[in-house]
Amino acid sequence: MKRSGVADLPLHGGRVPEWLAERMTKLGTAITEAVVYDYGTSAFLSRLSDPFWFQALGSVMGMDWHSSGITTSVIGALKRGLAHRADELGLYICGGRGKFSRNTPAELRSIAERRGFDGEDLVRTSRLTARIDNNAIADGFQIYLHSFIVASNGEWAVVQQGLNNQSGMARRYHWHSISVRDFVVAPHTAIVGENQGTIMNLVASQATTAQTAMLEIVHEHPERTLGAARHLSMPRHHSVRSENVDLKRLGAVLAVAYERDLHDFAELLLLEKLGPRTLQSLAVVAEVVHGAPSRFSDPARFSFAHGGKDGHPFPVPLKTYDESLHFLRTSLDAAKVGDREKLEGFRRLEQFARAIETKASPEANFDSVIAGEKAISRSLGGRSVLDDKPRNKPRQARLF
Repeated sequence: MKRSGVADLPLHGGRVPEWLAERMTKLGTAITEAVVYDYGTSAFLSRLSDPFWFQALGSVMGMDWHSSGITTSVIGALKRGLAHRADELGLYICGGRGKFSRNTPAELRSIAERRGFDGEDLVRTSRLTARIDNNAIADGFQIYLHSFIVASNGEWAVVQQGLNNQSGMARRYHWHSISVRDFVVAPHTAIVGENQGTIMNLVASQATTAQTAMLEIVHEHPERTLGAARHLSMPRHHSVRSENVDLKRLGAVLAVAYERDLHDFAELLLLEKLGPRTLQSLAVVAEVVHGAPSRFSDPARFSFAHGGKDGHPFPVPLKTYDESLHFLRTSLDAAKVGDREKLEGFRRLEQFARAIETKASPEANFDSVIAGEKAISRSLGGRSVLDDKPRNKPRQARLF
């Protein structure tokens, strides 16, 4: 699953509030479990290696839809949530932001000892991916987040992010072992960041002289250029705008949720009586679990499941978030004891919404959707970080 791209990921100040962090941990764990249950650990690593899917995952979890903070918060939520399920699911998340990234070698060695991996080989891989992205590609970004995700079969993915102090932008790099025949032959699954124009690329075929000079330092010999096939360009503006969303795809989800006949049929698929707002969220979450890679070209659309912590496109509807979590959690727990009906219905919900999109060609009225969500926000327990700001006290900013 080869992916490459360039995107603009604005840095934000602040932190993820506890009321959202706890829910992100639960939802991220449930989505991971659903993907692994239906498709396996390799498929989950492939999804992590796709920058569009990764951004959509953060959006559906309630993070700011365009912020580089999605990287830190999603990796942190998955690491917390999977820590006690790692052996069961066969997925181990190491590293993280800042000081946690420096713990990666020790964590990898510990896992390797328990699972019978070559720990030193994994450590070398971890260091090499960081070295190439930090040193061999002079694009102005310095790595400050490094996360290494390894499966019980030894397959791995790397998600790491660099900061450009001058532009205030971030670039996210994705790697996946199943796509890597050789570290120095187009090794990335994706590079995500602000376009810097022509950069010094020491893994390019034209850089042979420079490679030779660096060989004693880097101890590796990159030979081929890093390809760029997909581009994820996230704007600086905070608000979600109609041009950021595929209105036909959003229209299909809204039709399934709010048109009576379609809503009734969707409930039959899920074997559960659900309100339209929860059905809307579940249809979007189902796409994150079951959607094809091409479905994630507009990550902003996935924020219409549970809003965003900054209030865009609307505050996080806590009641809906918790109902979505409850449905997914009970479906997964039932599947563990052999009752797959609700989980299969969840898969069919994604197929149903896609069929409506194709056959009915619905298109959402963007302004009307936003106005409607804001009108019902209070009744759904809508909350954003603006509700948490202390009055008459200076705000402590922290970059993600």
